[in-house]
Amino acid sequence: MAVSNLINSQLQLIFEDGMDDDGKPVLKNKNFNNIKTDSTPDQLYAVATALTSLQQRTLYGVERNDASELFES
Repeated sequence: MAVSNLINSQLQLIFEDGMDDDGKPVLKNKNFNNIKTDSTPDQLYAVATALTSLQQRTLYGVERNDASELFES
């Protein structure tokens, strides 16, 4: 049986940076690495909201990207 172990988390803020020729939003990402793996979604969203207030672009979305190692138990 395989088991996973969460080893790393990244917070990604996605900002809208205008529109392209087809009227679709152009997106820019800002990544913050080495986020504590035990951070809750509420904590991460609070950080994202605080960081957004320092940006000129409009927030489009917030993502958490986790990396896990898999091994046999």
